[in-house]
Amino acid sequence: MNDELLFSKYTIFSIIQGHTESFKKKVQSIPANTVLNASEQDLVQAFVQEFQLNVPVIKDEDIYITHAGEAQVDVSGDLMRRFTYDRHSGPVYVPGNITVIAVPFEGDAGFFNIKPQSYTQNPPSGEITKNEILLTFVGTDQNAEAIKQGYRRAVSSIKQYLTSLSESAAQFNRELEGLVASQLRARKDRLLADAGMTAAIGLPLKKREGVPLTYSVPVTRRVPKIEQIKVSGSFSPEPTLATEDYEEILHIMQNMVQVMELSPHAFHDMGEEDLRSHFLVQLNGAFKGQATGETFNFQGKTDILMRDQGKNVFIAECKFWKGEKAFLATLDQLLSYLSWRDTKAAVVIFNRNADFSSVLAKIRETVPKHQHFKRDRSGSGESAFRYIFGQPNDSNREIILTVLAFDIPTQLAEVATK
Repeated sequence: MNDELLFSKYTIFSIIQGHTESFKKKVQSIPANTVLNASEQDLVQAFVQEFQLNVPVIKDEDIYITHAGEAQVDVSGDLMRRFTYDRHSGPVYVPGNITVIAVPFEGDAGFFNIKPQSYTQNPPSGEITKNEILLTFVGTDQNAEAIKQGYRRAVSSIKQYLTSLSESAAQFNRELEGLVASQLRARKDRLLADAGMTAAIGLPLKKREGVPLTYSVPVTRRVPKIEQIKVSGSFSPEPTLATEDYEEILHIMQNMVQVMELSPHAFHDMGEEDLRSHFLVQLNGAFKGQATGETFNFQGKTDILMRDQGKNVFIAECKFWKGEKAFLATLDQLLSYLSWRDTKAAVVIFNRNADFSSVLAKIRETVPKHQHFKRDRSGSGESAFRYIFGQPNDSNREIILTVLAFDIPTQLAEVATK
C-alpha cells in the first residue's frame, strides 16, 4: 500500500501565486515575431488552456472494487489486543482481508496534494494514480457494511476538499483571460515602441461636399479613419478600416436594403448590376473612397470593394440564399478574393424564400462548419452575424466577417435574378 495523506503538501494560495508568475514569465519568453504576427486572441486562448486550473471531479458512477482477497494483517498497533500481543516487539500478523476501491476522477491529479483555504485537521488518505484514487481497507473480519461506510466517508471528505479548491480555482480562471490579455498587450506595445512603431494612428480622409444622395440614409456623413502601424526604415504601413467605419458601411448597406423592401416598385426593372450600383452610390456618397463593382482583387471578382491608397480596406459579396452548400461556396469565394492584408469583409444574403427564420437558423449552423472559421464575435443581431475567420494563407491573420441577411419582396427577387 502506498497510502498517504491527501491535500497536505502545498497551499492553494502558493499555487495560484506561482501559476501567475509562470504565465507572466512565459509571456516574456515568446519570440517577438510570434507576439507581433500571431492572432492576439489565439495567443490568449492558448495561455488560458495551458494555465487554467482544472480541479478534479469525482466520477461517482464509475467507482468500483479493484481488488479484494486475503491478506496478512499487522495487529501490533491494535489497542484492543494489547493484552494478547506485545506491540513493542514488532509486527504481529494474523489472517485477514484487504479491499481496494478505485475512485475515478477527471482533472489534474496534482490538486490532491494542495491544501484548500478551508480544511480539517484530519484530511483523507489514499493512493493517487493518473486518474484514480485508490482507497484501501484492511480488516480481520468480513464486515462489508463497515467497508461501505468507510469508503463513503472518504469520498465525501475528498469532495469537500475539492469543492473548496474549486472555489479558489474558479476565481483564478475567471480572471486569467484578462490577466493574460493585458500582459500580452503590454509586451506587444513595448515591442512596437522598441521598433519605432506607433499603433493605431488615424488617417482621416476629407469629406465630399455637395454630393447628393439618391436615397436618404439616416446617418451623418463621415470620413473613414485608416488605422496604421508605422515604423522607420523599410517598413510599409498597411491601411486597415477602423471598426467604427466598418460598422458604418454595414449600416449604410442595411439602410439600402430597407429602401428596397419598402419601395420594391422603384426597382422593378433593375437588373442585378443596377441593384448593386445603388449600394456603391450610397457608399461613395458617405465616404471619400473608391467603392467599385466587379473589380479584380487578388484572385477573382468581388461585388463591392473599397480601396484606400491603392489597397483594399473592405470587400463584400452579395448573394441570394440557395442553401447550405451554396452558402459555404460563397464563403470560399469571398476568402479566395482576400489578399493577405485584407481584414474586414461582409456577405450580404438576400432571401426570397417564405421561411426567413429557417434561413437565419441555417446560417448560424453552417458558418462554424467552414474550415477557416475560428470563433463567434460580439456584434451579432437577429439577422446580422459577426465572425472571426483565419486568412486561408496565414491562419494568424484574422478576418472580421459579417453576414447580413435580408428578406426581400418576391417581386424584387425575381427581377434581380433575371
